[in-house]
Amino acid sequence: MTDSDSNLMGYAEIVIPLNLKGTYTYSVPIDLLPKVEMGMRVLVPFRGRKIYTGVVFELHNRKPEDFAPKEILNVLDEVPLLPKPQIEFWKWMSEYYLCHLGEIYRFSFPSSLKLQSETYLKLNPNANIEYENLEANEVYLLQALEVQQLINLSEIEAFIPKKEMISAINSLIGLQYIMIDERVAERYKAKEVSYVEISKEIIDNENLIKTLSALDRAKKQKELFLKILSIQTQDNSKRIKKSSLFEEGDFSYNQLKSLLDKGFVQEYYLAENRLSSYEGEVEDLEELTEAQRLANNEIEKVFQKNNKVLLHGVTSSGKTHIYMHQIERCIAEGKNALLLLPEIALTKQIINRLEKKYGSHLGFYHQKLTDFERVEVWQKVRRNEIKILIGTRCALFLPFQNLGLIVVDEEHDRAYKLQEVSPFFNGRDAALMLSDFYQSKLILGSATPSVETYYLVQKNIIGYTALTERYGKTKIPDYQIINFKEAQSSKQTVGNFSTEVIEEIKQNLEKKKQIIILHNRRGYAKVLECEVCGYATYCTNCDVVMTYHKSTQEMKCHYCGQKAAKLEVCPKCKSDKLTTKGIGVEQIYEEVKQLFPEARIERMDVDTMRKKFAYERLYEKIENRETDIIVGTQMISKGLDFDNIDLVVIPKADALIYVLDFRAEEQAYQLITQISGRAGRVSGEGRVMVQTYNPFSPIFQMINDNGTAAEVYDYFLKERKKFLYPPFTKLVLIEIKHNKESKADRASQFMGSILRKYLHKDCILGPEKSSISKLRNKYQFQILVKLPRNKNYYTMKKCIEKSLEEFREVKAYQSVKIDVFVDF
Repeated sequence: MTDSDSNLMGYAEIVIPLNLKGTYTYSVPIDLLPKVEMGMRVLVPFRGRKIYTGVVFELHNRKPEDFAPKEILNVLDEVPLLPKPQIEFWKWMSEYYLCHLGEIYRFSFPSSLKLQSETYLKLNPNANIEYENLEANEVYLLQALEVQQLINLSEIEAFIPKKEMISAINSLIGLQYIMIDERVAERYKAKEVSYVEISKEIIDNENLIKTLSALDRAKKQKELFLKILSIQTQDNSKRIKKSSLFEEGDFSYNQLKSLLDKGFVQEYYLAENRLSSYEGEVEDLEELTEAQRLANNEIEKVFQKNNKVLLHGVTSSGKTHIYMHQIERCIAEGKNALLLLPEIALTKQIINRLEKKYGSHLGFYHQKLTDFERVEVWQKVRRNEIKILIGTRCALFLPFQNLGLIVVDEEHDRAYKLQEVSPFFNGRDAALMLSDFYQSKLILGSATPSVETYYLVQKNIIGYTALTERYGKTKIPDYQIINFKEAQSSKQTVGNFSTEVIEEIKQNLEKKKQIIILHNRRGYAKVLECEVCGYATYCTNCDVVMTYHKSTQEMKCHYCGQKAAKLEVCPKCKSDKLTTKGIGVEQIYEEVKQLFPEARIERMDVDTMRKKFAYERLYEKIENRETDIIVGTQMISKGLDFDNIDLVVIPKADALIYVLDFRAEEQAYQLITQISGRAGRVSGEGRVMVQTYNPFSPIFQMINDNGTAAEVYDYFLKERKKFLYPPFTKLVLIEIKHNKESKADRASQFMGSILRKYLHKDCILGPEKSSISKLRNKYQFQILVKLPRNKNYYTMKKCIEKSLEEFREVKAYQSVKIDVFVDF
């Protein structure tokens, strides 16, 4: 290419799907200039011969001065895969949450849309190989290449041990006997379904008679042919799926194969979606109640001034009905809607409710879908085939074309802000910003809004609508706070239950009512301890005691997943006197089974819900009244919308409050209120019994007195203001991790010293050891940065970003991992 040609080339800023900062500049060849647009995927070389799929974030003519950019190899899309609002959203995410664009790319795109080259080996055609000077592994590899011509690294592992493989490859490359080749292969494959038919020529009378005569000696083939003929002639428009011919077991594949080989039957393939959609009759929306109609009208009024609104509706008030009417209005305007839910467990139940309203226009998206299923949802959203999408927080990154409404249901839920998967973002806050980029309406819905959202309402940043009446005007459940310490003193307890609670459960069982018992701790016991020497089993990967699970006779770490067999004797003193300490949901479940042997009892926690369709099976049992008591962790507080539950029991409520978290009281209030919403949804006779050693706790007192939302949130806000916690300040948690404790400690001290160069010392707390000092074989230290919530916040956060860059420039600490949690 000549110099004059190079002057005509444009340049593109490309995001690579690696955890790297910012974008990378590439030149755009002249032949690709008319094809390249922002938001398209392109193939680019990166770090040597490796090829990645990048996303075009910007096109410009600014030639880099200090390096010669590599060329884009190819364009993968005919139209942009990522619309402009999404590009702006990614940029905001990267800046606000101090994460890299590559992290966002990796999280948001299905793997099959992030093609990258695979390394292959091939023979050098000009090599003169001297086999007598080679080692055995090198000879094996060359012989394999003579047969296969191209071999990838995973295939080589089949006949050469992994430890010896690299040295053999390096040796042959050094001798110039083999060469490296990078190839990109399309991963996504459309699902094809096989169909059969009889051609029109054979159905012609004369040909049909000849065909049947030819099959006289093959009785089963003739029967199969006649079956296909019968289906085809009854309905010409109906396609005959090949697999359907064998469902009843009357015919075999060999019989069909013979018909295909003879040309009497033809086979053809059609692409089919992996995700089935509802094809039944579409029902009309239910009419709103008077209270719902007033709330809906209030939302309409708010939307005239402000695009964002909080729908604060008590449990069982029918917030979903209002969502549906707002979604219907959005679709009537020719736009699309996104309904966000905190967990996958809720997705299926909501879909069952909504698909009869919206039919095939409804789609869903979450991390449990297979990669190919996620690709198909991406394609449908980009082609504007899905009008309403239900999903978890990962659905925020779909390529919506004309998003008109975002609904965030249960906006307070902690599942919107997971700290296990990067980038670490809050789905609710991200939805607030996404609505700005699309200029769409947004509804935050909850019976127990987060304190931060309530504060935004007070500051008139978002609007407010209250729904204070339950659907059908049923009564809100009554609360009863039971002083468990007093009950124990007067010997009015059996195990972990007061006699008053036991009697109430019995009465509900006699009335054929269902009961929920909440205990928010997995396993049977927190620890299995030796009574003689105090020995307890610690996880070898984490600095935590392993939880005892009686159902599987195992000790489990709930952080890294490590398992160990239950101890029979103490490994330290050889005593067999081992006892359990702490109470888990398994123990409560076992105790309930002993107290109520005639009742049908089910357990609902992470361990019992692992199997596919476990949620659906349990929901069906509850709905069909095949279970009487459901014992579970916090997941039972969500989505259980059934008519026959009247009683909720929380036997160990103090465990909800005594947690190392400034949000502990808020989360306890939310969980108790949410679980109470499962009771008395139809009868209006719901009751919630809370056992506690500390009935005079402000939270329990406000719950017992049926305190108004204003009183409860006023208490939370005063407490937060007193100790300078969010929403009055902004918190950024920096976590420093390394597999050597001394290095993690030194790195955290160094990080703290850099931060103090740029920020006031009063803003920086730490470094200190994390509450769990070792997690997954990495030692953890934390620095908490408190920043004022004012115009200086963004300037100060830039200082944090500068400090992180300065830290990463030190080669000695490049092996140290740093995680940053904004709005901790």
